[in-house]
Amino acid sequence: MHSLLKSAGRVEPVVFAILFVAFALFLFAGPAFAGADATFDTAETTFTGFLEGSGGRIITILSLVGGIVGLASGRFSLGQIAIPVGVGVGAGTGIPIVTSTVTAVI
Repeated sequence: MHSLLKSAGRVEPVVFAILFVAFALFLFAGPAFAGADATFDTAETTFTGFLEGSGGRIITILSLVGGIVGLASGRFSLGQIAIPVGVGVGAGTGIPIVTSTVTAVI
């Protein structure tokens, strides 16, 4: 019991220090406005273009090849056909849906 009380005395300054740092960060934080920053526009445009173009096709083809290899190995499963189809649909139509949703929300 005595050692428990001794360790509790060491924890108190650490808790106060953490609370002080959290309060200081809260006090000096600047405002953030949605849609006002264009920092990641270039990266978002590049990534979206990659997934909607050749990158999405490559991912779909690799997924299809993985499904075919699984079928050829003798263990048939509906998932080996459904997953490549889902990846293709997601790469083809999912990216524009997500992009328009994020743009509409922000």
